[in-house]
Amino acid sequence: MRTCLAPAPNTTQAVHEDGLGSEKLTPAAVLFPIVLHAAEPTVLLTQRTAHLRDHASQISFPGGRIEPEDLSVVHAALRETSEEIGLASRHIEVVGYLPEYRTSTGFSVTPVVGFVTPPFSLQPDPFEVAEVFEVPLAFLLDPANHQQHEVHWRGRLRQYYAMPYGDYFIWGATAGMIMSLFDRMTNMNTNTTTA
Repeated sequence: MRTCLAPAPNTTQAVHEDGLGSEKLTPAAVLFPIVLHAAEPTVLLTQRTAHLRDHASQISFPGGRIEPEDLSVVHAALRETSEEIGLASRHIEVVGYLPEYRTSTGFSVTPVVGFVTPPFSLQPDPFEVAEVFEVPLAFLLDPANHQQHEVHWRGRLRQYYAMPYGDYFIWGATAGMIMSLFDRMTNMNTNTTTA
């Protein structure tokens, strides 16, 4: 997996979410946390609380805006992860980056991919996080679980990916970033097979 990731942030072509306008985008960073369980790797996700101003109740990666005091996108992603779910950085090995993801809601997000080594403890911030849960990585990368949906938003028809998992509806930017990983892994495997 490491070989399909960019070794530095924002060095590959950005992904533009359907519905992206010309507004100025707020820089943000998220951790794409892959938990290395012995049985199979999983992806750790959060469900945001219902009262938040941005992306209320949505499934998301831990992360948020890059603040002036952040030294790098990695610093921002790890700081936000610690603040939101209490996951200590000593459990996280940053292994690469996915393409910058520009959302139709005004964010330019750098996904930082990290391997998370259990055991670890979590302390979710009850103001921001309603729940923390894990989804098998194999489920998220299986094309049979990739859905495309449409919604009328801001006066136009917008398309987005979704990956329903049990009671969780993973969609929007989170699903889009998962698709970025899927696309890079698929392209890497295709290039390896045909070479």
